[in-house]
Amino acid sequence: MNTASQAPSHPLDFSGKTVLVVGGSSGIGNGIALGFRRQGAHVHVWGTRARAEDYQTEPGSDLQGLLFSQVDVADAASLARAEMPTELDVLVLCQGTVAYGRKEFEMDTFRRIIELNLNSLMACAVKYREVLARRQGSIITVSSAGGLRATRGNPAYAASKAGAIHLTATLAQAWARQGIRVNGVAPGLVDTKLTKVTIANEERLRERLEGIPAGRLGTPDDMAGACLFLASPLASYIYGQTLVVDGGRIL
Repeated sequence: MNTASQAPSHPLDFSGKTVLVVGGSSGIGNGIALGFRRQGAHVHVWGTRARAEDYQTEPGSDLQGLLFSQVDVADAASLARAEMPTELDVLVLCQGTVAYGRKEFEMDTFRRIIELNLNSLMACAVKYREVLARRQGSIITVSSAGGLRATRGNPAYAASKAGAIHLTATLAQAWARQGIRVNGVAPGLVDTKLTKVTIANEERLRERLEGIPAGRLGTPDDMAGACLFLASPLASYIYGQTLVVDGGRIL
């Protein structure tokens, strides 16, 4: 059999590939899931609501053509019950939250955010390690540019995202010989429900835009492009890197 003739004609063609996007029901995760779907992948998404229909009125949510499952990855029992695809080529870990109003200085909130934003990344990665190794697949974490600098008012968010960046590097080193590539993306300011506290404030938004060389907010599609690249053969020699996708703001 001539397997070369069956290979995808383009490195960003994910036809025949299976992708799971944790947190893919809305926001950045949904944009990433749709990006893989447009490139031919069979895409599963996990969210915390009971049914896909529960996201119909959610801004920035489109689950058409995606396979939805309710899984709360911050809950060990829920994650243990989650059905595992027999084949998986790409695991995107895009779960996360933030708390405003200095709530993250309260230990209950701090622990809750660390559990979701960091601990659940490790739990999901471990759950799917063997499946990904069989397929020589890849893991992509979604952290934040906020993990690379102090984030006043959000110690749990900043710490969890910094931890995600270092977890990405460590897992890449640990699992490379098993055939798993682990990389990440660190979004800047993206227009989602989690950033409305900034975007809805005209003065605050203007200040943020002045610090972005690209002159605009990021979009979920921007993050999808970075993830497609990192999961593709174009990035076959990239291991443990977190790509900052922030329009140059970090400069």
